[in-house]
Order: sequence, then structure tokens, then C-alpha cells
Amino acid sequence: MKSRKPDFIILQSPGIGAGYQAVKEALSRRRNLIIIGNCSVEYQGRARSLLEPGERIVLVKSDGAMLVHRPTGSEPVNWQPSGCIFKSTLLPEAFVLRSVRKNPDESLAVFFTEIQLVIAAKLVDVGDFNLHVSEKELQKVIFAQPSLLLSDLKPITYEKKIEPGFVDIYGLDSAGRLVVAELKRVRAGKAAVLQLAKYVEYLKGTTPLRVRGVLVAPQIAKGVQTMVLALGLEFIQIDLKRFAESVAGKKDRKMGEFLV
Repeated sequence: MKSRKPDFIILQSPGIGAGYQAVKEALSRRRNLIIIGNCSVEYQGRARSLLEPGERIVLVKSDGAMLVHRPTGSEPVNWQPSGCIFKSTLLPEAFVLRSVRKNPDESLAVFFTEIQLVIAAKLVDVGDFNLHVSEKELQKVIFAQPSLLLSDLKPITYEKKIEPGFVDIYGLDSAGRLVVAELKRVRAGKAAVLQLAKYVEYLKGTTPLRVRGVLVAPQIAKGVQTMVLALGLEFIQIDLKRFAESVAGKKDRKMGEFLV
């Protein structure tokens, strides 16, 4: 990405009035905000909660999300999702930043009595997020936890050698069909579909069982879904994050333990 002129402001110990004005201006310009200060937090919606005063980090994102963090821990203690509307109100000894959501009807109000830092910035982020999970790791995770792929899958083996190549996942479903799954950790294209079709056609000639061909990938190339349906195959979209978490949880285990 080309370098660009920074677009941000930083205010240290601005006081309630100046802090309020800076936050109000940043919200009107849809900037990302970091506010550090002493605050209490009140949530009203499907339930009601009150967080007593303390020094916290409040993040406001340009898409309408808001998160309130304590000084420790990775998870926010309160938060609102993207798409919220913000209202700011200046009181005699505090200012209130309120995040309002219409469906469901809920609000999160942060009452600042002291502001230590305000950072407002226009940020640009168009980078892809890639999880480093190999296809072999996907095979092992699905074999160990087949419900991540199909609720009724009973795996028999993986990396099964047949004449046209190697079947990534080989098993049975609850209807007694032979399941042949082709796994891709990136977007699946025509080549993956044709490869799976070859496996299915070959196995149909070697078994009396019905054969179910399943293409598994985080995404499928444009126009390829029609090809999948025309060949009598299925496409299952997977969330690589879930698989990466499973891999990370078992990375120190031996293969024998992994398959238990």
C-alpha cells in the first residue's frame, strides 16, 4: 500500500470539555477512536449491567462497533457490534458516550469523569487475512472431529490412495453412502471440481455403495458452483479459523493421540 499523509489527532489529558469536543468531531467524521480514562459503564437491553468506575480503554471503530477493555485481559468487559449509532452528551462533571442499537433494542453508555488520552485516526486496511493451516492438518482435524464437516460423517481413513490419486477424506454417512471429500485450504476452482469428479467416477465402478462427492474449501471460485451441481457434487464452505483453533489445541500431541 502506498504511503499517505497521516490523518489523526492525539490529545493528552485534554479535560472533559476538550475531550468531549474531540470525540464528537471524530464521530462525525467516522474516525477510529481510542479513549483512555476513568469511567463507569451501563448496559441496557436484553439484560442490564453496571460496571463501577475504573480506568479503562474504550475503542470505537469506524463501522459503529464499540469495546470497553479493562487494563488486563484480551476480551472486552462490555461491547456493542458494528452498525451502532453514537450519541455524546456533555454534563457538568462528565461526558457520556452512548452506543445505541435498534435490533435488538439495546444501548451501552460510558460515563467519563476523567480523560487521560484521546486518539482519533482514519485508518485504511485492505489486507487479506490468511490462516496458515495446511491441507494435511485439515485432514487430521476432520478425521478426529468429523462433525466439523458433516454431522453424520463416519470417517474410515484419510489420504486414501486410489487409481486417479489420493482421497483426502474417505468415509460413510448415515444413509450408507460412501463420502469422498476433496479439501482445499484456499479458494477452490475448476481443477478441484474435476479432480473430485474423477475420484467419484472411479469409486462408482469399484463399490455397490452410492458415492457422495464433497468439495470442501473456505471459498469457491466464481461460476464453479454451477459446475459442482451439474456434476452431482456438493460444496461445503468451512471456517478456517475453527480449524486453526483445533490445530493449535493439538499441535503438541502425537498422531496417535490426535486420532483418539
